Amino acid sequence: MAEHGIRADADTPLTLHPLVYLEDGGEVTIGRPDTDSYAIFPPDGARLVRRLAEGDTPAQASDWYAAEYGERADVQDVVDALRELGFVREDGEEAGAPEQLRWQRLGRALFSPLAWVCYAAIVAWAALRMIRSPDLVPTAQDLLFSDYYAVISVVLLIAAVPLIAIHEAFHALAARRLGVRSRTRMSYRFYFLVVETALDGLVAVERRRRYLPIMAGMLADCVLIALLITVADAARGPGGADTLTSRVCLALAFAAVLRLLWQFFLYLRTDVYVLITTMLGCVDLHTTSIRLLRNRVLRLLGRTGRLADESLFHPVDRRAARWYSWLIVVGYTVSLGTFVLALAPVLVQMVSGAVDRFGAGQQASWVGLLDSSVFLFLTFAQLALTIWIAVRERIRERRSRPHHVIA
Repeated sequence: MAEHGIRADADTPLTLHPLVYLEDGGEVTIGRPDTDSYAIFPPDGARLVRRLAEGDTPAQASDWYAAEYGERADVQDVVDALRELGFVREDGEEAGAPEQLRWQRLGRALFSPLAWVCYAAIVAWAALRMIRSPDLVPTAQDLLFSDYYAVISVVLLIAAVPLIAIHEAFHALAARRLGVRSRTRMSYRFYFLVVETALDGLVAVERRRRYLPIMAGMLADCVLIALLITVADAARGPGGADTLTSRVCLALAFAAVLRLLWQFFLYLRTDVYVLITTMLGCVDLHTTSIRLLRNRVLRLLGRTGRLADESLFHPVDRRAARWYSWLIVVGYTVSLGTFVLALAPVLVQMVSGAVDRFGAGQQASWVGLLDSSVFLFLTFAQLALTIWIAVRERIRERRSRPHHVIA
């Protein structure tokens, strides 16, 4: 750090909000849990922040740094960064205090040893029933549980709300049991409309304790799929005959299986992606991998003048991106394959069936026409919603400022 001069307030101590510090992999994460504002500092920078937090003036902190490391630090740059991050308590501002989180007891109960035994028993029973009755294995054809397409769409749409809510609730409760706040918002990934739970405070939690909050949603999906299969099995008629209840449960189970499989499409920044980046200690593996792929394409085209400077990538990201970037290509391929082979045939069958009713003339009943109208409206409304969210996200990304990281 090169010194550019200390301003006139160098002899005035700073008042900082309560901060948390986490040393991990040669770096230190510092943040305010009450506002979910965090930044990564080198060890010497983190020690400098600690001196300021303990009451040293900027001038005293600069003298300490020079005596400790043999060079002057640009303390004013550090102070500016702390203000930008909201770490400095300005005049008249109340001291930040961690929010008293609700549902922490429920979070501890949901991930207690007894709960894990129950989850294992539910999944094991469903797996046993599928082995004995292969027709209980959810498939794409299970989505066609009714002759009325609008009914199928509405049931799947309504049922998806509590199923997704449970998935996100498991993320949030697994984190809240550690005292980490959560926020939920709607977003999109490729052609998927998704709901995200932001757990920014996990960056200040010991790495091995982050894994459960990250994977808790997939745990919820597995348990829900097992429960739906169990209910479908119990609801079948004599001799294993299908009933409306069993068909609906298998349809919902298949939809949940798709959401579970999508977690392995790593290019989507899914739960599995977050797990991998957490285990490797990456900063932004996705962006680095995309830029590395782009560089490879540009080299093949001979357009080397537009290459991104790979030396600017975080070293951990750069090493992992060499192999992870190929998983992005595989992920897109598998995603398109899943859509074409599993979802598209059913969707085409439903859309063509709905459209055909309008060409049936007097043979079409008003109920069938109403069903087709509602189904087509819901189908294209969901597509429009996905496009709108994608545009909104792109605008938000352009307006957002990058996180301040002191290097």
